[in-house]
Amino acid sequence: MVAATYDERSIRSHLRRVRELLSLSSLHVSLSTSLALQQESAQAKNADAGKTAHQELDGLNFMEDTTVALTNLLASAPAEIKCVDSIVFSSFNPPPSYRRLHGDLIYIDVVTLEGSKHCITGSSKSFYVNASNGSVLDSRPLKQSHEASTLVGLLQKISAKFKKGFREILDRKASAHPFENVQALLPVTSWLGAHTVPEHRRDAARAEDSVVLSYGTELIGMQRDWNEELQSCREFPHANPQERILRGRALYKVTCDFVDAAVKGAVGVINRCIPPINPTDPECFHMYVHNNIFFSFAVDSDYEQISKDQKPDCPNGSGRSTPVPSPVLGAKADSGVAPDSKTEEPNSVLEGPTEAQIADSEQATYASANNDLKGTKSYQEADISGLYNLAMAIIDYRGHRVVAQSIIPGILQGDKSDSLLYGSVDNGKKISWNESFHAIEAAKRLHVKEHVVLDGSGNPVKLAATVECKGIVGSDDRHYILDLMRVTPRDSNYIGLQHRFCVLRPELVASFVEAESITKSPTQKVPDVPTESNGQEESDDIASASDATAVSAEEHDKSDESPASTPAESNDSTAEILFNPNVFTEYKLAGSPEEIEADEALVKKVGSYLLDTVIPKFVQDLCSLDVSPMDGQTLTDVLHSNGINVRYLGKVAGMIKHLPHLWDLFSAEIIVRSAKHVVKDILRQSPDHNIAPAVAHFLNCFFGKVLAASTKGSTGSPQSKTQKKSSQSVSSKKGQSAHSQLTSDGVWSDIKEFAKHKYQFEAPDDVRVGAKRVAVLRNLCQKVGITIAARKYDLHSTTPFQPSDILNLQPVVKHSVPTCTDARKLMEAGKIRMAEGTLNEAYALFSEAFSLLQQINGPMHKDAANCCRYLAMVLYHAGDTAGAIVQQHRELIINERCLGLDHPDTAHSYGNMALFYHGLNQTELALRHMSRTLLLLSLASGPDHPDVAATLINVAMMYQDASNMSTALRYLQEALKKNERLLGPGHIQTAVCYHALAIAFSCMGAYKLSVQHETKTHDILVKQLGSDDSRTKDSENWLNTFKGREQQVIAQKQKGQTTAPSANAVEFLKAHPGLFQAMKAAAIQSGGDGPANVNRVRGGDERAAKAAAEARKTAIARGVNLRNGPAASVSDINQILNLINSAASASAASSGNAQSTESEVPQSNGPAMNGAKEAKDTSRPSAKADGQAPVGLGASLELKKQKSKQKA
Repeated sequence: MVAATYDERSIRSHLRRVRELLSLSSLHVSLSTSLALQQESAQAKNADAGKTAHQELDGLNFMEDTTVALTNLLASAPAEIKCVDSIVFSSFNPPPSYRRLHGDLIYIDVVTLEGSKHCITGSSKSFYVNASNGSVLDSRPLKQSHEASTLVGLLQKISAKFKKGFREILDRKASAHPFENVQALLPVTSWLGAHTVPEHRRDAARAEDSVVLSYGTELIGMQRDWNEELQSCREFPHANPQERILRGRALYKVTCDFVDAAVKGAVGVINRCIPPINPTDPECFHMYVHNNIFFSFAVDSDYEQISKDQKPDCPNGSGRSTPVPSPVLGAKADSGVAPDSKTEEPNSVLEGPTEAQIADSEQATYASANNDLKGTKSYQEADISGLYNLAMAIIDYRGHRVVAQSIIPGILQGDKSDSLLYGSVDNGKKISWNESFHAIEAAKRLHVKEHVVLDGSGNPVKLAATVECKGIVGSDDRHYILDLMRVTPRDSNYIGLQHRFCVLRPELVASFVEAESITKSPTQKVPDVPTESNGQEESDDIASASDATAVSAEEHDKSDESPASTPAESNDSTAEILFNPNVFTEYKLAGSPEEIEADEALVKKVGSYLLDTVIPKFVQDLCSLDVSPMDGQTLTDVLHSNGINVRYLGKVAGMIKHLPHLWDLFSAEIIVRSAKHVVKDILRQSPDHNIAPAVAHFLNCFFGKVLAASTKGSTGSPQSKTQKKSSQSVSSKKGQSAHSQLTSDGVWSDIKEFAKHKYQFEAPDDVRVGAKRVAVLRNLCQKVGITIAARKYDLHSTTPFQPSDILNLQPVVKHSVPTCTDARKLMEAGKIRMAEGTLNEAYALFSEAFSLLQQINGPMHKDAANCCRYLAMVLYHAGDTAGAIVQQHRELIINERCLGLDHPDTAHSYGNMALFYHGLNQTELALRHMSRTLLLLSLASGPDHPDVAATLINVAMMYQDASNMSTALRYLQEALKKNERLLGPGHIQTAVCYHALAIAFSCMGAYKLSVQHETKTHDILVKQLGSDDSRTKDSENWLNTFKGREQQVIAQKQKGQTTAPSANAVEFLKAHPGLFQAMKAAAIQSGGDGPANVNRVRGGDERAAKAAAEARKTAIARGVNLRNGPAASVSDINQILNLINSAASASAASSGNAQSTESEVPQSNGPAMNGAKEAKDTSRPSAKADGQAPVGLGASLELKKQKSKQKA
């Protein structure tokens, strides 16, 4: 290597890199890595100790109180390894001019751990210790040997302790997984912080960074031209795979850097650290320019509309709906250009907020900002040559919504080229048109119809976009299109001025177009045939080539559409399905009445398609376990992927009232979203010194019971609605905080009112006590950006939160970061190959997709995590369990870093890791991962969720394989209770529990009980799947096997060769009286009161059994433990076990489940049952291979199946 010279920039970067190397804060060690290292250490110590008993999990204990899980989520911070006391810039900086001529660039003061102080000179060639002493610079080298080309090399020479500590740091980082050292470009924020807040120590380097790096990623004075960087990257050639990789990498990096700078700038704007460019206007109309990013406010008008809290002066930006000016309008405020015919109207927007401007602006609310972001993404994915979009991000912080955009060149200078050439800025009074912006190709890809609109003077104008969009030519001669709030048509189910922001989602439009194309094409059987064929052709090319798939530029353009779009959209039949985006608006449409009526009918048809087809199909998927949302985020994602807007939450919730866990999930999401707007209004009114008390007080009102405070200035009755609303207004009396007048009744009244207004949802009266409090707290904190202390909270107390529990308030970001289309196409093709069973081809496709993602996005990306999961499943099905663990570990680390420690996908990752470790007979390590899975599930969804029951079954099977039958029965009993309560006694998942219990009793030799449970399994499968299904036949084979073994035992008993088979179960329960009493109590408590729930023991009196059950229930309610006689008969044991199997039948009407979205209902449950069946027996015929490759939490141990097949 040849030594390079330093300059001013590179030497500062070198110093920053040294500080990063000496810190372990960038190392994020996963719990899975720690568990594996601990297991290896334990095995090394106990190599000759023999097999030890597996430690019992506390999963059934901590799920009784999920607040305990908060303290266990965050891992303890690693012990810091200190190498040097301090490294700071010296006060001798900057170097004097005569020393600059000798190459001095920087001076650094270093204090070593030995206590010695050194002044180091950083020159263009090297670092050396100078002879400075005291307050006078002496640039001479202190010793010739104290010189090195790097700062680390110099510190190793002058400090032995530094050398030792630096080696320990390198060893610590080397022992971690490589992905744990990689920094995510878009890191996720945590809603939990350390309960014992770490001491805040002096750090001069940290203080320097806070001054040098203010509100951006670059040093002061080094601003980046975001727009030029972004548009230059988009102009990169992308005709072949290698060019697309370079282009995608550059776009992703620039966009991520823009989002990072936009977030920091938005925080500076809200904290009033950045001055506005129009300071004379009201605060809610202020616009800002910082670091070449344009910032403006989008004020939510929904909550103010409900509470009637609208102020004309817009204090703190919390007033009425305000327009969000685009960079065009923002530039004209200070351009000083005399208004002409084209700029008069934009200037008038800034002269003063009138009622018409406020009412008509489509950039006013949160919804319009979201729609603008979606429209920007759609045009980006369409990727039309010659048409450019701005980089955009939406930042929610402290109750404000800030829209950040890159700046069109020439706007701030007032050049003539910034005049409007396409669209309108005055709601259609004057509409501009230009051929360069009339992009028919973009309109067809987005299913927008070319139509004619009349302006205010009655002149017809032909448009291929919405009226309010704006086309501008910048000083760089690029054509920019912005204000894309309505790329998709209006929602015909929400018509009216108050719903002017209600548009359909792009996924719904794509789904409707595909459905219509199938209807018009009789030869096309299924919607995804074109997708599969294209994916197969593409995968064949990839499998046969070592490089990336050679996709032509034309195919690439076709694929760069929205994620929900399919190749079918390029067909002639789909190209004819185009929507007029200006129907059902206030704009005047030209054309014949028949044409206008046809355009409106088509939009109405999409709205009907949503109500009559999409939503019922979605509800059916929820009931049939095709989709399994676990928290608010996954629920939102699955709604959006189906093309359903969040405003339909109330409608969907009304259709799943019979499903307890889904009703809880939907109602909690509506309540949290409504509470979000209330707390944001409070935050906007709270001064800087009152933010933590305001948040804590709101949480106390939300979860606790805060009564009205008696204040001297109160007017009216204490509980009056007028007082409640006036206490929340900005004009509250001086000396009183805006939040101090909040009460629990007032907060919940506002929440219910908002839910009714926005979601048409009538919140039940018991919603305050029936909600899963920890899951709701987590969801609310994530949506608002609140970080609370990770401690145990008594959420049933009056005031569970203190101001000291509020640790941080973080921005919540939405952005337009591009995705890798080629990689997603490869993954789709890989899933098809995996479903077909061609594992080699599937592995090649997923590997190629992961390679693309690593080159473009880096490993820290959720798509890369999906690739790793699929690779793990392919390897697992191929029998390479060790390789599957490697890939699954990668997915787990990426999910923790990109999605969060407690995201449901992270929980699934731990569950799959446990199954893989169990497949390698590392049951102890598998159980530890299962414990983490249960903890994460309890946080995300609470203990009552079908995925929790499926996890309990897997845990029970692991204990069963470890011959710990008592613990296995406990977990199986708990799983059976959950499934019968949530899904009903006739659900397939309930059959899984019955079958697992049959296997467990078979292992104990109680074949009579096995026959009883397997009979229930068979009956359920016959009813749900039919007698010809392979799983039903498997159950029938098992039933015959159990009967045969029971007959053998009976025959042996008659010959006196052995004891009765049920004696084993009797002796086992006698040896575990605690388990016996717990099973009895749980079964009786959940057995219900009706006669149908009384267990009928064969040969016994039903009235006596009913009386005995009632007596036991009464005794248990009084705390009296009824004990059986010393000689417990076999019939008593059978009665207890039968009671267990009939538990919770009182709630049998509450059926439904939400299993893993990875597989279909029969496929997700069948393998789980099969895996349980083959845990101890291999006599059944091999079941049909499951077509769905991903294994969810309810999936079985496929390795056990393979072993059993080999033995058979």
